[in-house]
Amino acid sequence: MAIEKSEVEIVKPRNDKREYRRIVLPNSLEVCLISDPDTDKAAASMNVDVGYFCDPEGLEGLAHFLEHMLFYASEKYPVEDSYSKFIAEHGGSTNAFTSSKNTNFYFDVNADCLEEALDRFAQFFIKPLMSADATIREVKAVDSEFQKNVLSDFRRMNQLEKHISSGDHPYHKFSTGSRETLEARPKLKGLDTRLEMIKFYENNYSANLMQLVVYAKEKLDDIQSLVESKFEAVRNISRNPFDFSGEPCLSEHLQVLVKAVPIKDCNKLKITWPITPGIRHYKEGPCGYISHLIGHEGEGSLFSVLKKLGWAISLVAGEGEQSYAFSFFYTIIELTDAGQEHIDETVGLLFKYIKLLQDFGVQKWIFDELVAIRGTGFHYKDKIPPISYALRVALNMQLYPPEDWLVGSSVPSNFAPDIIQKFLNELTPSNVRIFCQSKKFEGLTNLTEPWYGTQFAVEKLDVLTLEKWVELAPSENLSLRKPNMFIPTDLSLKNVQEKVRYPQILRKSPFSRLWYKSDTNFFTPKAVIRIDFNCPESNYSPEASVLTKMFTRLLMDYLNEYAYDACVGGLSYGINHTDTGFEVICLGFSHKMRVLLDMIISNINSFEVRPDRFSVIKESLKKKYENYKFHPPHSQAMYYCSQLLEEHSWPWNEKLEVLQHQDPNHLSLFTIRLLRKAYLECYISGNIEPNEAESIVEHIEEVLLKASNCPSKPLFPSQHLTKRIVKLQDGMKYFYAVKGLNPSDENSAVVNYIQVHQDDIKMNVKLQLLALVVKQPAFHQLRSVEQLGYIALLRQRNDHGVRGLQFIIQSTVKDPLHIDARVNAFLGMFENTLYEMSEEDFKSNVNALIDLKLEKHKNLREEAAFFWKEISDGTLLFDRKESEVAALRELKKEELVEFFNSHVKFDAPQRRNLSVQVYGGLHITEYKQATENWPPGSCQIADIFNFRRSRPLYGSFKGGVDHMKL
Repeated sequence: MAIEKSEVEIVKPRNDKREYRRIVLPNSLEVCLISDPDTDKAAASMNVDVGYFCDPEGLEGLAHFLEHMLFYASEKYPVEDSYSKFIAEHGGSTNAFTSSKNTNFYFDVNADCLEEALDRFAQFFIKPLMSADATIREVKAVDSEFQKNVLSDFRRMNQLEKHISSGDHPYHKFSTGSRETLEARPKLKGLDTRLEMIKFYENNYSANLMQLVVYAKEKLDDIQSLVESKFEAVRNISRNPFDFSGEPCLSEHLQVLVKAVPIKDCNKLKITWPITPGIRHYKEGPCGYISHLIGHEGEGSLFSVLKKLGWAISLVAGEGEQSYAFSFFYTIIELTDAGQEHIDETVGLLFKYIKLLQDFGVQKWIFDELVAIRGTGFHYKDKIPPISYALRVALNMQLYPPEDWLVGSSVPSNFAPDIIQKFLNELTPSNVRIFCQSKKFEGLTNLTEPWYGTQFAVEKLDVLTLEKWVELAPSENLSLRKPNMFIPTDLSLKNVQEKVRYPQILRKSPFSRLWYKSDTNFFTPKAVIRIDFNCPESNYSPEASVLTKMFTRLLMDYLNEYAYDACVGGLSYGINHTDTGFEVICLGFSHKMRVLLDMIISNINSFEVRPDRFSVIKESLKKKYENYKFHPPHSQAMYYCSQLLEEHSWPWNEKLEVLQHQDPNHLSLFTIRLLRKAYLECYISGNIEPNEAESIVEHIEEVLLKASNCPSKPLFPSQHLTKRIVKLQDGMKYFYAVKGLNPSDENSAVVNYIQVHQDDIKMNVKLQLLALVVKQPAFHQLRSVEQLGYIALLRQRNDHGVRGLQFIIQSTVKDPLHIDARVNAFLGMFENTLYEMSEEDFKSNVNALIDLKLEKHKNLREEAAFFWKEISDGTLLFDRKESEVAALRELKKEELVEFFNSHVKFDAPQRRNLSVQVYGGLHITEYKQATENWPPGSCQIADIFNFRRSRPLYGSFKGGVDHMKL
């Protein structure tokens, strides 16, 4: 049977130079080939139209479990974990996920290594090995994944929505699986989970239900030949596509108000309606039009009114399912405590706004504006990593015809007001589902969701009640949005005469320094502006840190109504609290960026504290600090690690304590002091001319720092804030043990950190190469073999130029002291692996790291982030990649072994080790033992701040205006 090659033209962005081709292999596998001669990475994504909706009754999570198992081994490559090892050693990464209707597997790898990577990948779908031993172990991994998620409010509410639906519809199912569903219950029924999994694979994984994307640098014909040779053996059993038709919600599941108790302190309101699937009318874009209006945040919008009433913190709206069978439209509102007392009126206001949209009818000018915005976004879309792009296209292949694989439903093309009006008319009180979560419902519930244990209650509503809510809703000035002034119309490229490879200092003054780089790589009408305000007053105490945070949050709050259109039009902005003050960032289309930036600067200059908004932001920040205790244990361990290492970092509990005593007057006085002394580190790049960049910084200085009513003074050299890191002692093992902040969380966690050196090119590449070589064996041993926990990671750590390695493990099965011992045991095992590494393997790993370093930036934002880190850390090594590649080419295996022996292995003489151990609910006894009898030869840290004060600090690379090293 011949290869089917499609003649259809795949619609692509105007600035996209890649080539695309659709083919169908003789086994009916549909493939999208992507040729990108400029790529440094190759990637592939296989989408299989089999998800957890297909799980057999009584084997919940089987599709997800199969996804895990396919990674292990195959007949052609029987060594366990060899696929992941090969990818990791050749500069790549792997992942997979199981959703309701599909399972997706994807990877990337250095471009020259695609053929073998693709051959290993293809074996998932040809002849995988699913051994009995691996099956037993991976059930534990799935259960650990479930335990990791069991206290996630997002997961809990998602499952609760599914629980309140028809038990006969697959939407009702539990997706993840656990030891109970994959081991205990099947055993009681006399089922062998492994045999059931193999049967599930053989009966459902069929080439005609698969879509493959391969992204490579070769020509399309060569990619096609490669795909044909690797995937022709994928079995096609001509499996009929699964049918999930039918409504998931019966009448008893509609017109309900569900009140649930969350884990974190939050008030969230989610209003959903079952609707006609938008995918059936994706050219008309009904859901995009409606969500554009309901989710709008400008003047007259639903959110603007709720915010003025002091009831809402955020609002989002959109379609929740991508399915031809059924779908939901949702509006999610994060409520204030006051808003929680007005749920009825809030829902009433939503229905009022929907009625307004219905009465006004579908407006062609709004549709045309939306098409213009979406079209510009599509045609000037930034390049993203090939792995993300391949995944996106593969998911689109399941939903859209070939010509729309790239554009999907992002750009509607047919104005059909009747269709949009029909969708609007489906958002009625008669089919609404309302889910509200709040701590205020504690003690008021009578039901428990069976999988996650969420406490909830259900109230049945009727149309009369909902109509009364609408009547009781405040009579506020809801209105249609106005035309968007931020839609870019000038997309021309500026002609900059001097082309530079690295940022250059364009301007210096006592108040600022401007780094500038023109766009020499991407040729896109976009820009990046970053202004870092170094303010000595910003972080000298917990109060100062909290007030600076309040200041930045209030600024974002004040700007939102005006700047929302800018975000819709392709600009993004942020005003963020930093360790040394705050920063202003603008990204996106350059045409109207200056207008947005000038408004931001104007708001900073005219800042006044509005007591009503101060109260809302204070309440939100208070909950954020209070909810720290519900962070997962591995996040808590990383937080404590940062607290131990960073010279000036204030703990969340101190911030919470001082926050309670702040009032609007405190913030008003503080902001005057904050800007009286400031130094601006500025970075501008992209489609902006040098004279315009200088003009921007001059304007900011004139408005904020030289104003006659409140002039600032330049910083003294002694006032420039720096970020300095605690230096651990050679040959010393420190450990800090603490109980988890949430007694209900059974998980424990360890961060085992090995501090190595301060930024140095030769040492950097040794550390990076070791991390590359160790990463996958560590994951395989600690996670796959020993099953210590689902989260078992090895990462490099870089604290403002101070570098090291950290193992991050979260577990319910073993206590932190045991896990810590297993990390050290693994390093002992790995020692032999490193010694026995052949010269050929060593060179292969070196070349893989070189390829990673030579990988080009994908877009302006990525390039700006790289250069900004050099500026922010004070290292200013803009040619870092080239320098490190040169060092790698000179590196010898003996140097890597010596580096491991001196700094990393358990008894290394220069090893500086910090183990942060968080003990969960299952390991409280072990916590007591650990704190009373700490390991011999180690130093127990009893108090974070005494420890910090007792240790010397690394010098800072950022020493005043000229960045002299201290």
